[in-house]
Amino acid sequence: MNNSQFPYHGEELSRTIVDDSYMALVRQSVTRAFVWMTLGLAITGLTALFVADSNLIEVIFSSASSFWILVIAEVALVWYLSSRIMKLSMPVATAAFAVYSLLNGVTLSPIFLVYTGESITSTFFITAATFGTMAVFGYTTKRDLSSWGSYLMMALIGLIIASVVNIFLGSSLLMWAVSYLGVLLFVGLTAYDTQQLKAMIAASIGDEEQTKKVALLGALNLYLDFINLFIYLLRILGKRR
Repeated sequence: MNNSQFPYHGEELSRTIVDDSYMALVRQSVTRAFVWMTLGLAITGLTALFVADSNLIEVIFSSASSFWILVIAEVALVWYLSSRIMKLSMPVATAAFAVYSLLNGVTLSPIFLVYTGESITSTFFITAATFGTMAVFGYTTKRDLSSWGSYLMMALIGLIIASVVNIFLGSSLLMWAVSYLGVLLFVGLTAYDTQQLKAMIAASIGDEEQTKKVALLGALNLYLDFINLFIYLLRILGKRR
């Protein structure tokens, strides 16, 4: 039999098998991150819908202080999870992610009172399509997006400052500017975070526990990208009641 019929020989064949196995593990872990992100979104959505349809929303948001307590609790929990995840056990880290998703659902529940159900649904699907497109781009592109990081971080800081300032100014013009900038920012962050997730998982393959934690951290980042993209698109596209 002519060996030229076979594309790989000896060491080259072994290397190809190893590379294929390695990339399969990377894809599996990236998929796990997106599954966790989806479960987090499901917890958030169901919680928001439940709170909005019950008397809980009147109890929870009876005063402005209640809302800010929830926001502070969310910020503290996401900071703790992001900074300590590698030192936490997987059950504790997963539980913290689930609790954060639930708290976020509570704080997002008023959107069902502000916007029509149809516009929330349509905006969700638009967000999912946009997010999915950028996630695929971030995963498959050969271009190194790491240079985006500093620019995206500066834009995020500027967005936060502008949002806080507008709480006191109440400018509709600034609100629209922040909304459109927010959409562009989180579209970019989706691609960037997806590529970073892929790279971090690729570097952790061989340590199953660490790979799972990296995937969970990636799920948290992508979850935040999706939620923020949804909120900013809802401001632009949503129809108020």
